[in-house]
Amino acid sequence: MLLHIPHVLEDDELLHCRSRLSKADWQDGRATAGVQSAQAKRNIQLPDQSSEARELGALVLRALQRNALFMSAALPRHVFPPLFNKYESGMEFGFHVDNAIRQVPETSHRIRTDVSATLFLSAPEEYDGGELIVEDTFGTHSIKLPAGDMILYPATSLHRVAPVTRGARIACFFWIQSMVKDDGERTLLFNLDRAIIELGITEHPAATKLTSVYHNLVRKWGEV
Repeated sequence: MLLHIPHVLEDDELLHCRSRLSKADWQDGRATAGVQSAQAKRNIQLPDQSSEARELGALVLRALQRNALFMSAALPRHVFPPLFNKYESGMEFGFHVDNAIRQVPETSHRIRTDVSATLFLSAPEEYDGGELIVEDTFGTHSIKLPAGDMILYPATSLHRVAPVTRGARIACFFWIQSMVKDDGERTLLFNLDRAIIELGITEHPAATKLTSVYHNLVRKWGEV
């Protein structure tokens, strides 16, 4: 499932992120890439243990917790600590697939990367190029969202970041281990949840039956 989630960050949160990142010290983005993907990766990244990364990562996690659309779509079990990157003119990231397992920094904990997320922090008019290109069974998708909006997509997807030709593309990115591992099952649950909400007939017996089906499917497919 490829899903655009608007307004993940409030305006004041977005301004705070941009202000902090404008003063940050960036490092070579290949520091967090695997051996193969490092050959295709040309960007800069905020050190994951820097004060800015810790503060802004916590801000993003709070924003995710209050976002009902994210919770419904991702059904998160674990969220990898958010990371931040920047693509300046001439930088890009060639086609790759995200690592299946990520070690959480400074812990013994590992997560399975079921869902990938990119939260855009630069406005589209601030840079040229820099589209997130995702390939799936339905074709190729080119994604460039307003600042504060986020895209979710299966971590199994082949994807790249197109070369930036003007300005700078700044974003937050991270991965989610879902309670429901299979993307097809998550998509069915998401569509069912949205349909129940859109019907809005909580006192109708059919609504109770549909809600029961939803929770029993989560019980069948979910892991906690």
